[in-house]
Amino acid sequence: MRAGPKGQIDTTPLDLSKLPHAGPRRVVAFIEGFLLIPKGVGARKPFRVRKWQREIIEGLFPHPNTGPRPRTGLISLPRGQGKSTLAAAFALYGLFADREEGAQVLCVASDMRQAGIVFAAARRMVELNPELASRSQIYAGDNPKIYVPSTDSTLAALPSDSRALQGWDPSLAIVDELHVVQPETWQSMTLASGKRTRSLVLAISTPSDDPESVMYSLVLHGRKNTDKAFYFREWAAFNQDHPSDCRHCWAESNPALGDFLAMDAMEALHATTREGAFRRYRLGQWLSQMDAWLPFGAWDQVADATRVVADRTKVCLGFDGSASGDSTALMGCTIGDDPHIFTLGVWQNPGDPRWRVPRSEVDKTVRAAFERYDVQELACDPWGWRSEIEAWSQTYPGHVIEWPTSTLHRMGPACDRIYTSIIKKTLTHDGDSRLASHVGNCVAKVTPHGDVVTKAAKYSPRKIDSAVAMIVAHERAAHYSMKKTGRRVRAW
Repeated sequence: MRAGPKGQIDTTPLDLSKLPHAGPRRVVAFIEGFLLIPKGVGARKPFRVRKWQREIIEGLFPHPNTGPRPRTGLISLPRGQGKSTLAAAFALYGLFADREEGAQVLCVASDMRQAGIVFAAARRMVELNPELASRSQIYAGDNPKIYVPSTDSTLAALPSDSRALQGWDPSLAIVDELHVVQPETWQSMTLASGKRTRSLVLAISTPSDDPESVMYSLVLHGRKNTDKAFYFREWAAFNQDHPSDCRHCWAESNPALGDFLAMDAMEALHATTREGAFRRYRLGQWLSQMDAWLPFGAWDQVADATRVVADRTKVCLGFDGSASGDSTALMGCTIGDDPHIFTLGVWQNPGDPRWRVPRSEVDKTVRAAFERYDVQELACDPWGWRSEIEAWSQTYPGHVIEWPTSTLHRMGPACDRIYTSIIKKTLTHDGDSRLASHVGNCVAKVTPHGDVVTKAAKYSPRKIDSAVAMIVAHERAAHYSMKKTGRRVRAW
């Protein structure tokens, strides 16, 4: 889509005369009368409001005769319930049909990528309806928005930065994945929306892993059910003593199960997802953050110390380096349908405060690996090792890349891919005790891009560097394996 406005815009108001005057019936009539599903199950077909979605609408948009609208709202739902599509439908109702002249509808999330998910769904719904499309100017680029000249109304996507919210007077602000939004951002939005006599700040999110998050405080507030200006609805499996494969719990927490969320999809997810993550993301449960990355015994079950990586085997290498306090690791992974993880070097502080990583030994190990194996790529976390990486790049041009492990949109999918391979037992490793220790030290940190491995605490002495290098090597080997077979791979 080209950035900028279209040439011809119909400035006549949208004909809403057949809609009810106000209340939830008006919202449902607009959604079902004007909006099509933008993607996935039912794509390009009319949006049909489900009973559980109607319950939300009745709480957020009551008829004026029954009382005022809430000022704030929170909907806690597991993944897979069509949150973004529902949020986009609410956004478009606020833009076109809420009888708000000069409406300002904001789609807010932790970053522009996340905010763009709801915006993209709304934009696609507009494009699929000629009546809406002809009355809108759609802007792409760094500041995407939809503008309706007939009412001087705007729908915009914004990151959850209090500075980005300055100057706005939102009639409706929709916050996607509140669990990663900072408290000051939420406060800025609620204060900004208070300028209008009728406004709503609505968060739709999966649960957080942080009991100190703004979302958890709002969940506790909503559970009290004493604030008439705050709408709260939560879908979750409330009995955490039940096993994670309890079908009753699945149905209790997933209102879309059996509809556009298939049972076999839930079964596949349960088989390949870490239990803590499954309970949080798929059962809507609140759990402690500090849970192990892998289930007990999963790593040992894929060990194969007898497997030997032959000379000139095609491999990818992962390097995670440090200068002193942390360990440094060089890991390898074979390319193919049965990848094998193997350890090339782990240099760890023995407890001496004067110890430094032996850089010359690391350099020799890297060069020896290139001599022995057919190295397709060496992917390096660049922190503290840029001069060595530059030298390796010059010696092995086209085979060395920087791969910052702090970049969550890379590490999230990489951690997910290798986790699935371990659980499904589609990879093996060499059984190295140092690697096993580092893998065992990993805990899962929830991010908008998926769970990533991290230490139990920032300054924990329990190292994870060889596990991180392993994840990088496996991710790049998977890239080359899928490239070879022609299968699609997520680009970054």
